[in-house]
Amino acid sequence: MIQVFPTSFAEARVFVPDVYSDDRGFFKETWSDPKYADLGFDLRFAQDSSSRSSRNVLRGLHYDFEMAKLVQCLHGRIWDAIVDLRRDSPTYLQWEGFELTDSNHKQLFVPAGFAHGFLALEDGVVVSYKNSVPYDAAREGAVSWRNPRIGIAWPLRGEPKLSPKDAAIPEDYLP
Repeated sequence: MIQVFPTSFAEARVFVPDVYSDDRGFFKETWSDPKYADLGFDLRFAQDSSSRSSRNVLRGLHYDFEMAKLVQCLHGRIWDAIVDLRRDSPTYLQWEGFELTDSNHKQLFVPAGFAHGFLALEDGVVVSYKNSVPYDAAREGAVSWRNPRIGIAWPLRGEPKLSPKDAAIPEDYLP
């Protein structure tokens, strides 16, 4: 049975699927339409993506107001953060962080209207994203990982490794 855990946001949640372990390792279903639909989570995904990162890589905070995501760490450990960017929301600019690992099997549902980013806590991290709509660069936006109005307390050791695109985001920009 899939476990469901609430977050600070009514629309976001954490899932932990059934994991079958033995001396060979483990097996789990990372997605099942009927099982998640039985939980009231009836969302179709249009694209799967993955990334690999080295320690201290920070990816994000990216958003697409039309895209929801289901994020999980398939190898290693990440610290994942989401931020509510919906201006009409009572939780606007609030954030929450989650540790996702290959051993805790947590899956984070990031609703449309939220920014998402993560920090790789070790080398060789592999992250999987299920997206509700295909990626479209024209719709994607980003806010700085250190935006002072958001104030995320990243568990950093030194300066993060950023993409040139993420490094160029003005610290105070909000959509």
